[in-house]
Amino acid sequence: MAHVKPITPDSLAEAAAILRDGGLVAFPTETVYGLGADATSNAAVAKIFAAKNRPDFNPLISHFATAREALAAVGINDSAEASSSESGQTRLMAERARRLAHYFWPGPLTLILPKGKNCPICDLATAGLDTVALRVPAHPVARDLIALVGRPLAAPSANASGEISPTAPIHVAQSLGERVDLILAGGACAVGLESTVLDLSGDTPVILRPGAIMAPELSEILECPVTYDFGVRGEGDKPRSPGQTLRHYAPTIPIRLRAVDVAAGEALLSFGSTKFMGVRPDQSTAPNGEKPKGMAADSLPDTMHKSLSKSGDLNEAAANLFAMLRALDKPEHKGIAVMDIPETGLGLAINERLRRAAGVE
Repeated sequence: MAHVKPITPDSLAEAAAILRDGGLVAFPTETVYGLGADATSNAAVAKIFAAKNRPDFNPLISHFATAREALAAVGINDSAEASSSESGQTRLMAERARRLAHYFWPGPLTLILPKGKNCPICDLATAGLDTVALRVPAHPVARDLIALVGRPLAAPSANASGEISPTAPIHVAQSLGERVDLILAGGACAVGLESTVLDLSGDTPVILRPGAIMAPELSEILECPVTYDFGVRGEGDKPRSPGQTLRHYAPTIPIRLRAVDVAAGEALLSFGSTKFMGVRPDQSTAPNGEKPKGMAADSLPDTMHKSLSKSGDLNEAAANLFAMLRALDKPEHKGIAVMDIPETGLGLAINERLRRAAGVE
């Protein structure tokens, strides 16, 4: 089992030393736990891909301690008055980046911007693309750690590639084990879904991965339309953003979406009221000549039924999603039936994760 330590000045100093030496450290953010490595080092970032068994065409998000440092990495001065001196960036793109950084950083928003010639992020972290994904996390432990290291940290979710993202330190330990040098245990993640990824590298801002910050909020700040594109982008099959591969966030057992009942042997991931949800009878266990009887979904034991939010709160559902998928991902279950979740607000992000977990477009 990996080394797990509570957050203390000593454990932060130890983690920073590991990262400066090219090692891997899992740490909490407000979204999910990240698997961190020095984003300026190809050798260090290569360890992330090896630990996760992640395809090296899948780009990583680089995390910074401050918005000023993040913008400077792509040649953008955080002062609006300096726009005329920026090289390699259009004024419009730089202004958009500055506005969003002012309103949403630190926070669960990742910006994709042209990498530029002097960007310190290594080529492996950007998967050879001409763009780079940047974020300033809101979790104070994450920012303190990055500041101690003195370098940006590439940090995808701290789990094996394609598996359910980790929202607690135990999830990291179960998924990666000794492949990570140290896990900083900072409790459960507040948001529970990965950051919104917004591509600013084109003429129109495009959300490539939905998260807690939605298109209407971004559009209001930018004073222009913000669209969605959840498909794979870039040259060939290269994703433009993390999380764009078809099967992602996946349990080891099948997921059935928009379920209106529960098949025999299935577990249930519910949302809102289950008053009208039933469990289909198991035909194989009924005596000859007798019609098997079903039961109410509320009769399922706790090991087979988890509620994302009994009140239908999408924020609560997002925070619970990955932990509850993990809890139901057991070999004794034939699959996981997932109740319908509204395709509005944060429900867009939740449903996008569920579709990728189920491997459907």
